[in-house]
Amino acid sequence: MTRCAVVGAGAWGTALADVLTGQGHDVCLWAYEPEVARELQSSHTNSTFLPDVQLSSRLRATSQLSEAVSGAAIVVYAPPSHVLRTLARQAAAAIAPGAIVVVATKGIEDETLALTTDVVAEEHHGCSVVALSGPSFAAEVVRGQPTAVVAASREEVARVTVQHAFSRPTFRVYTTDDVTGVAVGGALKNVVAIAAGISDGLGLGFNPRAALITRALAEMTRLGSALGARAETFAGLTGLGDLVLTCTGALSRNRGLGEALGRGQTVEQALAGRHTVAEGVHTARTAHALARRLGVEMPIVDAVQRVLFEQHDPRQALMELMTRELRPERDA
Repeated sequence: MTRCAVVGAGAWGTALADVLTGQGHDVCLWAYEPEVARELQSSHTNSTFLPDVQLSSRLRATSQLSEAVSGAAIVVYAPPSHVLRTLARQAAAAIAPGAIVVVATKGIEDETLALTTDVVAEEHHGCSVVALSGPSFAAEVVRGQPTAVVAASREEVARVTVQHAFSRPTFRVYTTDDVTGVAVGGALKNVVAIAAGISDGLGLGFNPRAALITRALAEMTRLGSALGARAETFAGLTGLGDLVLTCTGALSRNRGLGEALGRGQTVEQALAGRHTVAEGVHTARTAHALARRLGVEMPIVDAVQRVLFEQHDPRQALMELMTRELRPERDA
């Protein structure tokens, strides 16, 4: 049994905490909202972020961050990306030296344009950092639907430790040392899911969705390669696999947001009343900025950024993608 902490009691953090508890680990889940922590502790449910699910009775919860992470050998971060650095900095003093820090948050930081794994590494010197990502809806994970993800770390012991900590018959974990590739794929798939949702909301059919997914994969690979990732990583679970799930699955928050935009809602209307975060909104802006900094061409990301932040018409944005200058499919 390993002492584990999960920081962030949204749907994904709650699901990961339940997986670890089901593996026999001693798990404490930190929730920002005291009422969420109280419900998790008393009834082992999370009606705000993961309704209609009964969690393990062994799962503990708290709204005190230092209490959650103190003494944990594995600390999992799963909050929204815009608060990740703040929470990592606050937790750092209470985390044991030599702990393995798992980053399940996907995105790119606003001011620095750093990947989430780099953000956590900067705040936790001396800790091994592992990215955990892949095609995985939280609601299906907690219900035992077969799921496969990837644990990525430059340190073999760390990634294998996380692999064994999480793996169970319904939750299979593969490993890789390409942390950058895994982090880039996890961040950008949310932006592409908004584009796919817009296409669906416009009623454009299956052909454009397939084209978007395939061409987005090329964009992701270009950006990842510019950051030092391996191209083949994007053909795996954290690239193509996560793209397919997030762009086609009815449970995708980002696809649902895009679908609302395609049906004519404004961004404000589409976001109104949501308890959960659609990370693709934030990442569209940061990915656009990062691509410009690196000189990487990403027309789908650019189109989503214009729709979200420049009030660009969604149908016009998709038409502009179709009428760009003709080119070979593969970059030279």
